[in-house]
Amino acid sequence: MTAAAILLAGVGCLAAFAGWVLPRPTLPAAAATAALAGGVLAAVLETEPVTSAMSAVLLVVAGLLAVLGGGPVATAIFAWVDRDQSDQPGSLRGAGEVLRGGAWIGALERAAVYATVVAGWPPGLAVLLALKGLGRYPELRVREDSGAAERFIIGTLASSLWAIACAGLALSA
Repeated sequence: MTAAAILLAGVGCLAAFAGWVLPRPTLPAAAATAALAGGVLAAVLETEPVTSAMSAVLLVVAGLLAVLGGGPVATAIFAWVDRDQSDQPGSLRGAGEVLRGGAWIGALERAAVYATVVAGWPPGLAVLLALKGLGRYPELRVREDSGAAERFIIGTLASSLWAIACAGLALSA
């Protein structure tokens, strides 16, 4: 079953990568989410002993899924939240222009969240999220009506929850 979890997480990585390069990441986000859910289910239903090599492979593949999959998932959530207001002032789409570097910051954030959870250091989450909030505070404070604060909160929570779920997959084996 761990082999199935690795395979499903690998499929999720491919779907997530497609989400980074395709203009509409809704389908890749759904595929990556389904792969993550299937991988967690396969790992939880494990009946055979897991080798250290299989655990190491699952750790790496789940880490890749954490970093790659969170971007399309967060983008799909932004599109869903902003579905009726995307052309109005204060929309999440317009706020993306205020928060420069969000995709790369999000990828690094997911890698750090994944690493702190897998390492068993929950206080690292508080440190990480506090640093991110302090780093973005000047941009959020200056443009209060831009929707940037909402985008920041939604993106941070979506990314963090995704990375934690992927860490759960890695730790379940």
